[in-house]
Parts: sequence; C-alpha cells; structure tokens
Amino acid sequence: MPVIQVSLIRGYSSKVKQRLCRRLTDTTRGVLGAVPEAITVFLHEVETDGYARGGHTRAPAAASEEAPEDRVRAYLAAMEARDLEAAEHHLSDGFVMAFPGSPEMTSLSDLIAWSSERYRFVRKTFQAFETCDKEDHSVVICHGHLSGAWPDGTTFDSIRFIDRFEIRNNRLTRQDVWNDLALTRP
Repeated sequence: MPVIQVSLIRGYSSKVKQRLCRRLTDTTRGVLGAVPEAITVFLHEVETDGYARGGHTRAPAAASEEAPEDRVRAYLAAMEARDLEAAEHHLSDGFVMAFPGSPEMTSLSDLIAWSSERYRFVRKTFQAFETCDKEDHSVVICHGHLSGAWPDGTTFDSIRFIDRFEIRNNRLTRQDVWNDLALTRP
C-alpha cells in the first residue's frame, strides 16, 4: 500500500494538482504493480514565504493547465477542420512529421500537398489517448479508426490508425503516423 507525499509551493491550480495525483498514481502502479485503489497521494502545500532554496524564497514553477493529450486533441481537431493557422499554434519550431510512405515533413502545407493525392479528407474516431512522461518530454499515443473519402469521392471508414506525438515545452515536436490506408485503397 504505497503512500506518496509531495510538498509543493502553494499556487498550483486544482486541475494541475489533480493531474499530478493521477500521474503519480499511474507511475506507481506501473513500477510497483499496486492497484490504484491502494495508492495514496498526499499533496502538502507551503506558502511562498515558508520555503527557501539557496536561502531565497521561490515562487512555484509555471505549470501548464493543459495536459499533453489536450494539446494533441486540439491540434488534431484544427487539422481536421483544415484550420492550419490554429494547428500551427500547437507546433514547435523544428516540428517533424512522418506518415506511411512519406518523407519526413516539417510544414503543414507540405502535408496537405502530399496527402491530396491520397485522399480528399480524413476524419479520426479515437478509441484511446495514452500519455507517458519522459525526462524532458511527454509522449502521447492515440489510436482509433479513420473515415473519409478517396480522391475519386468514394468513401472509406473503419481503417485503423496510430499516431505518436512528442511534446516539449507544451508544443508538439514530432508526429509519427501508422495506418492501414494503403491496404484498403482502391
């Protein structure tokens, strides 16, 4: 029955603290094999004037209200709506993406040009989003099914896909895509 105690400088939102509790629970379950119901997390908060490092009081570090999977969902929604300006807002400088059969691309306009020969449009139905936090970035994997239309207007649906994203500093840095489109293309 693991008990985790964390001391935080007061100032983080309830949303951020709850996300921290969930991630600590998930990590503990993965490492120790404990069931979530047996894992207890306590967050202890101290006032900024009740904490010092190096003899100086500190303010809490900035934490994003947005979870990495929220950033991915917003990006994918903007892409589906073909709102490239909104989609660009989610990308870091140096963003790289790779799709089945594509070279690595670094711009959304390259992606649109490359995909225009493959399909008119595509929509995603998500089955799950999974997030893994690494030392300097987070990885979000989503999977589900694609539907859309081929270049000739014929529709398709129920095609499997997996997207893997890397997120650093709350921006998408990489997207790798795997899907079965080529297996079903007329």
